[in-house]
Amino acid sequence: MSSLDQLTNPASIAIVGASDTPTRIGGRPLHYMLTKGYKGDIYAVNPKSETVQGLRAYKTISDIPGQLDFVLIAIPATAVVGAVREAIAKGARTILIFSSGFAEADAAGIAAQQEILTMARAAGVRILGPNCLGAISPRSHFYPTFTSTIEKGEPLAGHLGIASQSGAYGSHIFLICQQRGLGISNFVTTGNESDLHVGELIGMLAEDDNTHAIAAYVESIKDGPAFIESLEMARAARKPVFVMKVGHSSAGAAAASSHTASLAGEDVVYDAVLRQHGAIRVNSTEEMIDLAYAARPRIYPAGKRVGLVTVSGGAGILMADAASDCGLDVAEMPEEAQAELKAVLPFASPRNPVDVTAQLFNNLSLVPQFTTAMLDRGNYDGMIGFWTSVGGAPTLAKPLMDGLKQSMEGRTDTLFIQSVVAPPEIIAQYEAEGFPCFEDPTRAVEALAGLMQAGAAFAAGRPVTPPALDLPALPDRDLSELEAKELMAAAGLAVDVDRLVTTPEDAAEAVAVLGRKAVLKIVSPDIAHKTEAGGVKLNVSAEEAPAAFSAIMESAKAYNPKAKLDGVLIAPMAGEGVDCILGARIDPVFGPVVLFGLGGIFTEVLKDVAFRAAPFDESTAREMIDELKGRDLLFGARGQAPCDIDALTTQISLFSRAAAGWADQIDSMEINPLRALPEGCQALDALILRKTKEESHD
Repeated sequence: MSSLDQLTNPASIAIVGASDTPTRIGGRPLHYMLTKGYKGDIYAVNPKSETVQGLRAYKTISDIPGQLDFVLIAIPATAVVGAVREAIAKGARTILIFSSGFAEADAAGIAAQQEILTMARAAGVRILGPNCLGAISPRSHFYPTFTSTIEKGEPLAGHLGIASQSGAYGSHIFLICQQRGLGISNFVTTGNESDLHVGELIGMLAEDDNTHAIAAYVESIKDGPAFIESLEMARAARKPVFVMKVGHSSAGAAAASSHTASLAGEDVVYDAVLRQHGAIRVNSTEEMIDLAYAARPRIYPAGKRVGLVTVSGGAGILMADAASDCGLDVAEMPEEAQAELKAVLPFASPRNPVDVTAQLFNNLSLVPQFTTAMLDRGNYDGMIGFWTSVGGAPTLAKPLMDGLKQSMEGRTDTLFIQSVVAPPEIIAQYEAEGFPCFEDPTRAVEALAGLMQAGAAFAAGRPVTPPALDLPALPDRDLSELEAKELMAAAGLAVDVDRLVTTPEDAAEAVAVLGRKAVLKIVSPDIAHKTEAGGVKLNVSAEEAPAAFSAIMESAKAYNPKAKLDGVLIAPMAGEGVDCILGARIDPVFGPVVLFGLGGIFTEVLKDVAFRAAPFDESTAREMIDELKGRDLLFGARGQAPCDIDALTTQISLFSRAAAGWADQIDSMEINPLRALPEGCQALDALILRKTKEESHD
């Protein structure tokens, strides 16, 4: 029996706290399974009754004869630990705990939950909950849940797996799926996640043959690496994961002493990890269910070229705008193909969107002519047809459908979504032919965009993990800029190790040796932001160096009288290029996370940055560059020389590998700015913040 079967298709179940009243929490699961066809053995445990809903009632779990697979506990929290002990002694493999009053309540609840987990792990038993609403498995008619949604009708069996940390909201998602006619393979809620967590469930669903797509409601992740591994299992199985991650907190970042920490709030890290590992993040229940519905044909185009065919010029404009907003390519039809379509229908608009006009009423053969031409000549990865009520008219629906089927013959990798207003029975006919249908054309476009994102993730496969770097150990103290530069240079980063001077005379000599103008910067482990401290002077000549040195030292002392001042760093002025920022912080869930963005105003004001979990290779680094809104600055915008993109991707990847290698020693690290040059890159400033002693001993 698989791990998922153990949860969703056991041969027997005992319900501890079973109620004779079908509407009570302890009565609902028993009522559902008795009335809806569960074939396994059911045992009711209630010491106060002889029978429960027509079944013999047992005083304790121990009184039940034979083996038990699954035990459901619905009793007050104070009695749960003893019931778990009995269930383990009886040989149960899975224990589901409805009861609340554990880690979500108080210190005593935390201790009781830990005691349950310790017992279960010693016995190899899995725990779902506590404080859990349960599960729904339509194929096995196994309903260990107290949700009222099952009262609305027999759950539809299908191929969408739902994993939810919230019982109530998970039930909300499940019920809307049922109302949309979208059947499920399994629906499992995780409650307090003392043992089984939503990430592990995603992995179980990825291995389930009856699950083709996965919807997950997530509030927080406890085990980042396990969550990532499950996302990759789903990607490898070509099963899209639609994640609703709620909560946009960046608590704790405001007081951080680096740009990276202030930008890398919790939400952007989740967003980056989901994208990096092939999941599709959704912002609403409607979006989640639209994507799950559109995924039913299991067609995931890897490209972004979309063809739009319509009976309304206005709808074509609307869809083209929506496609552009979603980052899709509404590429024009080739000119010769446009001419051919014009010859068929002179007043048609054949560019893309392709408007067949109301002439469709007189000549339905236009549908296969135009759509076949678009598919053959436009090389579109996905198509959307807007037919409004025309597609739902009894006299037109079948011939229209036949025309669409004709154009799609042999095209198993192209998804064709229809925007049509029609009665349910006609919509069902379209769906049976592999055409998902939406009344709203904008939602059709958004659904196609989401499935294209999934297709691109499937085509890309798992990100390459580069080999670890051979890194020096960090000193167990705060680091100056000079020390940070030396360490980063040792990691292979493009850092010039500059000269530290301690007198005005040495400053003049050092600039003279450079033979060109220099930048002077204060060196202190106690001053992270040198510019704010008046600790930076640019374009300094040898003659100007003594005065600049003295001014920097005086400003630094005024800024922080207690700061340890090691001296002033002398570095050559860098060539003309584009300033970028590279930063890393250690996320408590996902470990080292790297930020890359454009420097200056683009960093703090526009927040034009990209994130990835580290380490990663150059191809992932290139993805980060391409995500930036201001990326054209790196490619030679406004007549400027293009930057050395290959060198830049190498630096980003090396930085990620260094962050991963030092993850157990640092709180954050940063190169700001990293100047991208026409040839190569140059790190102009470096910062490494060590973990505090408290963090190091967590």
